[in-house]
Amino acid sequence: MILDENTAHKTAELLLQINAIKLNPQEPFTWASGIKSPIYCDNRIILSYPSIRNYIVSELAKPIETLFGKPDAIAGVATGAIGIGAIIADYLGLPFVYVRPEPKKHGRQNQIEGKLNPHANVVVIEDLISTGKSSMNAIKALKAEGKANIKGMMAIFTYGFEESEALFKNEYLDVYTLGNYEILLEKAYKTNYLNKTELELLKTWRKDPANWKY
Repeated sequence: MILDENTAHKTAELLLQINAIKLNPQEPFTWASGIKSPIYCDNRIILSYPSIRNYIVSELAKPIETLFGKPDAIAGVATGAIGIGAIIADYLGLPFVYVRPEPKKHGRQNQIEGKLNPHANVVVIEDLISTGKSSMNAIKALKAEGKANIKGMMAIFTYGFEESEALFKNEYLDVYTLGNYEILLEKAYKTNYLNKTELELLKTWRKDPANWKY
């Protein structure tokens, strides 16, 4: 769920301002999950804008202790949440680790990079939630390899797919985000980033992204 509606509107405004949102219905983007999408959200761009980066970090970091209690560590999901997760950990004065999609094929063959004490209370940071599979993959690694106690997850943005919401519900995982798809579309339309046809297309895609025809 979004933390605050005003923050969600501000987050949407900032993402549009720095062109973190890309729209291309004629030549859709292909996600790692295989989904064809007319819209792409690249939150890594936030790292290049100090004032916006500071806003996003503070809005994600400030509620963590209230929502989850003081964690022992922050974990970022690779690769998109490594940068923002590390800055959040620094903001809170906490250790940081990040989780690869799979163990390295060489060296120490780590999937979790950094020092994570067994049974540590961990808050996971994501930059973007789509299907939720990459998030759950990271959480399972933290639980299995690090024997971590996952207190919850914070993310910049979510598409709000039923698939991800069901996945998190089944795992009893509390997830909070700064922004979501509905508010992003609302803001994009009001600021003429989208026209009416594009708005309706994006609404249609959102209903059944796996079977969307373009």
